[in-house]
Parts: sequence; structure tokens; C-alpha cells
Amino acid sequence: MTRSASGPSLSGGEAADSFSLWRARLQRWWAEFSLQTKLLAVATLVVSLLMTGITFLALNGIQRDARMSDTRFARDLGLLLSANVTPLVAEGNDRELASVAERFWQSSRSLRYIFFADSDGVIYLGIPMGGSTGMGERVLSRRLELPADIQRRPDNPLIRQHLTPDGQVTDVFVPMVSDGRYLGVVALGINPNETLLASAALTREVTVAVFISIWVLVILGSVFNALTITQPVKELLRGVRSIAGGNFETRIALPVGGELGELLNGFNTMASQLEVYKAANIEELTAAQVKQQSLIATMADGAVLLDAEGRIVLANPTARRLFRWEGRNLEGSELAAELPDRLAMELHDPLESLITSERDTTEVRCSFGDPPRTLRIVLQSVRDASGESLKGIAMTIQDLTREVELNAAQSRFISNVSHELRTPLCNIKSYVETLHDMGDLLSAEEQKEFLSIANAETDRLSRLVTDVLDLSRLESDRVWQLEPMDLAPAIEQTLRTYRLNAEEKGVMLLFAGDQHLPRVRGNWDLLLQVFDNLVGNALKFTRSGGQLLLRAYPWPDHCPLDPGGPEAHPSCTLTSRLPRLRVEIADTGCGISEADQARIFERFFRVENAVHTEAGTGLGLSIVRGILEKHGSQARMASEPGVGTTFWFDLPLEEADGDELRVQAERSASMADIEAERRIAV
Repeated sequence: MTRSASGPSLSGGEAADSFSLWRARLQRWWAEFSLQTKLLAVATLVVSLLMTGITFLALNGIQRDARMSDTRFARDLGLLLSANVTPLVAEGNDRELASVAERFWQSSRSLRYIFFADSDGVIYLGIPMGGSTGMGERVLSRRLELPADIQRRPDNPLIRQHLTPDGQVTDVFVPMVSDGRYLGVVALGINPNETLLASAALTREVTVAVFISIWVLVILGSVFNALTITQPVKELLRGVRSIAGGNFETRIALPVGGELGELLNGFNTMASQLEVYKAANIEELTAAQVKQQSLIATMADGAVLLDAEGRIVLANPTARRLFRWEGRNLEGSELAAELPDRLAMELHDPLESLITSERDTTEVRCSFGDPPRTLRIVLQSVRDASGESLKGIAMTIQDLTREVELNAAQSRFISNVSHELRTPLCNIKSYVETLHDMGDLLSAEEQKEFLSIANAETDRLSRLVTDVLDLSRLESDRVWQLEPMDLAPAIEQTLRTYRLNAEEKGVMLLFAGDQHLPRVRGNWDLLLQVFDNLVGNALKFTRSGGQLLLRAYPWPDHCPLDPGGPEAHPSCTLTSRLPRLRVEIADTGCGISEADQARIFERFFRVENAVHTEAGTGLGLSIVRGILEKHGSQARMASEPGVGTTFWFDLPLEEADGDELRVQAERSASMADIEAERRIAV
């Protein structure tokens, strides 16, 4: 295989790839122009092609007219010569024929040659003789090949043009006919009209030059437009689109002057100002967003933001806790898919009504979960400034469980108080009415018994009212003052109060503790009531021969653990970060069952309702719990039926911080509320 001298040739595949590459580049280049620019380019091309076509037709017309003029002149000249020589040919006067032809040839500079041929086409005379042109030599050595019908049209000679080395020549073949007899043909070779040809050529050249200039100007104008106008406009358009997309760092750096340069400089200035405004606006929006997120995160109520299709956009910690969404990524999730089935069904129709714009707000109250929780859910549509387009849905969740439980507890409390008040009042009323109606019929002993019962019921009623008032005082917003005090005198006073009752019942009442106990921070009257209620309850449920023991001792804020193991050194539970004084009241009474222990601190709950032994208001331990909560402590217990019961609590020492005690008091109250909710739910 040989290789050409011009270099290696491209294979078919490489040529196709190169063509495809150039076509792709051309398409990309063409796609960069706008529709208006494309239409302008196409219109310019169409107009240019149209003008080029008109010019081409005009040039062809000019050339055709020049040829027709030459042809008409050659025809007239041939007819003139034929009219003069036909009689001479008919007479056979060859000498005169040659003389006339010679004079005719010399009289016109346009004639190139003159030939005479007989009826068979054989040339017998030619001027100049031998000829100085190829045409003369050819025709003298040959016969003329003419159309057969030429002898029948003496007034319509045959005219044709051909190109010779000396230029273009018009050939005219005129038949010579005399008295109906065909004598032969006279042939003339005529040079074209140089002036007319020069004029036509000049016109053609000028026209071509003009249109070439027009095309050059169009191309140069297009290039100039692309370099000075189109390119800056395209860059400006890209910059505007970039600014519209939020990229305010866009700048246009083109060396353009004039009004277009001022426009580009104005665009750069505008972009700089927008960038500064964006930075300030973003900082402001970020601060506002942080505030809103902080506000939403710290809301006591749950808050969920949905988009226009019902997908979750944002959920605050309260909502996550209520729906148990902690630690889950909920953005973009369907709300119905993340809710419990029952709650999702109840929210389906209200949510759909907001999405379809049938409503702007709706409210749903429902209960779900185990333990059941009561929620109030408010759905509010969020629209744009015009109020037509739905942008999202704000969902607010209020946990009404505590409120419902408090309402139920309040109803139960009022019912229990009414019942407890009605019972002694009915007893008093019955015995008093009996004494009033049948006083004379009753014996002195019966009257005394009735008055004793009425007096006991009156005492019971008084205790109930006192307990209710005490409990109401504890649950109010009153701030109780805690002051340094000695606890030993309060314990001794309680022992003196109940020692006589204990001796009458046969119960041994003891105190185990150091005589020099550390001082505590507390309220004397409230703590005295705590001792009174706990010791009174313990004595009431302790049978004859039993024992009731009070103990008080310091309780550290930590439990030292020895590596020897829990069996040799038992561990203890951390109770506080502050040193405390622990107080225990232990009895050897009947004990409390596990079921009753869970409700022992509830209002109006009495163990005697189950064992039918002793009477009471059922408010004593509730009062104890409330008083200890005011001291930042909790009442705890351990009991076993048939063995006995021990209540204990911790009191802060004198050095305790008052602010921390208030915090612990609030925490203890919250823990007690949660525990009460749990017990109610169970």
C-alpha cells in the first residue's frame, strides 16, 4: 500500500468523527444565539440570496441582450451581402463575386471571414483566401454541414456562436436562392461588438463587486455585532439569569465603551449592592430564624409545620415527645404515616379539608396511646400575601391529659368531700332530731349516748374541714418560709402528745437518735403536722403489744462503695447532692398491701376501706406529701402485710441553699404529679 505525498489520509471513521465534531460545535455555536438574532440572521441571508438571484438574472439579461444585438447585426449584415452576391452567383460571375466580397470584407472591421459554398456545401470561395483562422482552414478543406431545411428559409439565416483562440465569433449562414433555385450558402464570421461587450462586462463586474461588497459588509457587520453588541448582551443576559438564581457574586468584565459599557457598569454596581444587601438580609433572616426556632423549640405546646402536600417540614421537641418521634428524621415524611393509626384516621378528613382549601382552620380533640393521652390539635393553613396560594399548614398540639385528669380529680375531690361532709352531718342531724322528737321517751343513758355520738361526728367533721383547708393551703401558690430550726423539740412534742394514747392501747412508743441532731431548714408548724399525721396513722394501725419507733440521723450526699462487693458492703441510692437529715417512723402494725401502697398518698384513700378497721378522712398522707414537697423532699415508704410499715423522708440541713431548695421543691412537685398521672393511668 502506498501513501500519497500530501500526507496520511483520514480513514472513513475518522472523517465521520471529525464531521460529527464540527457539526456539534456548529450546533453549540448556533444554539448560543437568541431567537431574535437567529431570525435576523436568517432574514439577512434570505434577502442576500434574493438580491444575488436578482443580480444574476439581471446579468444574464444584459448578456443575453448583448448576444441578441450581435446576432441581429450579423443577420442583417449576412442578408445584405446575400442580396448583393446572389445575382452574381446565379450568373456564375465568379470574378465579380470575388471583387464584391473583397470590398465588403474590407469595408467592415467586424468581419472575420466570408465563405461561399455551392448547393452541395462545397466551399469554392473564401476571404481571406487560406484564412488566418482555424475556421477558414477547416471550412476550405471540408464541406459545410448545414441543416437540410436551410434552403427553404432564405429570409431566416442560421446564426450560431463559437469560441476560437482569437475570441468569440458569430457565424451567419445565409442561403442564396434565385428564382426558386437554391444556389448555395454564403457564410460570414463576425466579431462581437467590443464596445457593447465591454459595457456588459463592466456592468457585470461592477454588479458583482457591489454585491461582494454587500456580502462583505454583512459579514463584517455580523462579526462586529457579535463582538461589540451580541457578546456583551449575551453576557448581560447570563448575568441577569445568575442574579435571578441568587448568585449575587456575578460580575461582567468586558472592555466595552459607550452606553453599553455604562449598562454593564451599572449591572456590576447593582450586583455589588445586592450582594451587600443579601449578606445583611441573610444575617437578619438567620437571626430571625434562630429566634423562631428557639421559640418553637421552647414552646410548651407541640408544634409541627407541614408543607402544602401534608409532608412534615419541622417538629419541635414537645411534638416529638408527644408522638414519640425522638431521634427520628421526619423531614419530607407524610404526617399520616408517622402518626398512630387511630390518630391518623381522625386527622385525615380535617387535614384533607385544609389541603383542598375547603377550610382555613380546624380543631380535633382525641385520645390515644397507653396510658391514654388527651390531645387538642389545631390545624391552621398558611397562605401567601394574596391569600390564594397554600404554602403550608401549622399544626399545634396541646396536651390536655393533665387538665383532664385534674378536672376528674377535682370532680372526685368535690364528690368525696361532699360525701365525707354529708355522712357526719347526716349522723348529727339524725341523733339531734331523735333527741328533739323523743327526748322525754329516752332514758338519761340513751340521751348521753346520742349526745356522745353527735359530739364524735362533730369532731370528725371538724377534722375533715381542717384537713381540707390544710390541703388547700398547701396546693395554693403561697410561699412558705423555711428557717433554721431544731427538729428534736418537734419530735419530743409529738411523742408527748401520743404517749398517753400509746399507753392506753398497749403500744410501746420509742425514739432512737442523737440528742444533738444537726439543725435543719424547715417550717415548724408544717413539720409538726407531718409528725402528727404519720405518728397518728402508725399508732392507729398498730395493735396492742406492738411498737412504734422514731429515728433521726444524718444522711450523706453519697454512698461510699468498697471493692469487696455488694454483699459485704451494700450500696445505696443517691437521693440528693446536699447533706440531709433522715427521719423514719416505723410501726409493727398490720402493714399495707402492694396495691394500696400505689395509692396511699391519694386524697380520700383509706386503707380501712379495704380492711374495715379504722376511720379517717383519707387526707392525712396527702397533706404529708404536700408539706414535704414544700421542703424539697418526698415521703417514701416500705411495708409488708402482717409485718409493719416504715415511712421516711429527708430534710435539708441549715447550710442548704435556699434557691436550690426551691428548685428541688418544684422538681419534687413535678415528680409527684407525674407519679400521680402514672397511677391514675394504671
